[in-house]
Amino acid sequence: MKKRVLFVDDEASILAGLRRMLRRYRDEWETLFAESGKEALQLLEEQPVDVIVSDMQMPGMDGAQLLKEVEARHLATVRIVLSGHSERESLLRSVGLAHQFLSKPCDADTLYSTIRRAGSLQTRLASKELEALVSRVVSLPSLPNIYNELVEELRSADPSIQRVAQLISKDVGMSAKLLQLVNSSFFGLPRQVDSPAQAATLLGLNNIGPIVLSAGIFTEFETARLPEFSLEELTEHSLLTCNLARKIAGLMGGSASLLDFAMQAGLLHDVGMLVLAANLPDQYREVFSIAASSGVSIVEAERAVFGVTHADVGAHLLEIWGLPSQIVEAVAFHHEPGHSCVESFDVLMAVHAANYIVNCITDDSLWRVQEIDAEYLARLGVTDQLEGWRTAAESICSCEKKALRS
Repeated sequence: MKKRVLFVDDEASILAGLRRMLRRYRDEWETLFAESGKEALQLLEEQPVDVIVSDMQMPGMDGAQLLKEVEARHLATVRIVLSGHSERESLLRSVGLAHQFLSKPCDADTLYSTIRRAGSLQTRLASKELEALVSRVVSLPSLPNIYNELVEELRSADPSIQRVAQLISKDVGMSAKLLQLVNSSFFGLPRQVDSPAQAATLLGLNNIGPIVLSAGIFTEFETARLPEFSLEELTEHSLLTCNLARKIAGLMGGSASLLDFAMQAGLLHDVGMLVLAANLPDQYREVFSIAASSGVSIVEAERAVFGVTHADVGAHLLEIWGLPSQIVEAVAFHHEPGHSCVESFDVLMAVHAANYIVNCITDDSLWRVQEIDAEYLARLGVTDQLEGWRTAAESICSCEKKALRS
């Protein structure tokens, strides 16, 4: 079945150019075109679309207003902004509404690959309700103390970008959003940015300030809704895992890009847990209850309640956000690497091993999961490396815990 993609721009010449550019993909997509937000909403009422790609500055209903309406009325539609660099102020208004950001002019290959990944995701989610839930997510909640410190710093008379970067790098939700934004083609950076602190520095106070204070993209995690869930523990676990995953990749002689991807994937491997806990607290309370009463892992309890795990949910979200496929794959299979198609040491193995070793060393019951996939290690020929990785983890965990609590 063809995917349906809707392009919205008030300039007829741009729509005509898109028609010509995308003609070669007519066997894959059904493309629709609208010259205004009002026309776009009328088309959406007649026939739902998989992906909408909208300009920002349009008379009457601008792009931000349109995407807000699409978010409210058509939950499963992936929302992409295609905008010019001169429209940065209006684009910042869409940060909390769009899944991905592209800059004009956009070449055919970039446009095609972005839409294809976003609209053709082979989801592992068990229901349309979960799929719609994840499609609504454009940011992740943050630790209240870090969020409040960040707002205070940004509102101070002389805010420090170094302090802002430091705060963001200690929070999984903020880190995920900043990495998504800074690596989008809109900012036109010549290389992949792997560090949340680096992402904050590159975006600068002129961009981060409006995102945090005006767009409302970062919000506090409401602990009272699910007191059994500790975002502090998840944050500590994620930071330990990302640093160990990078170390393991380095010990295996990985390239610079492999080390960077391992670090990002390690940081983001449990974002699906945050999505479920923040948006479905009652169901997630049942997950904790099943895990406690039956002695099964959180992963098994999630599957019993939702039909999927936080790994599936996290991978789906990061795919929609346009993060690199190596990261998405590592997040999807970090508990079950043998189910993937990866048959050599890669980001997935680094994250799987790091996650398991951190669980063993910290002994946090919330994160205790299945044993390491020994068969997969043997298949990749790295079984004899496990003890070396564990030794490296002892040092990393000791140093990182001191840093986190300082």
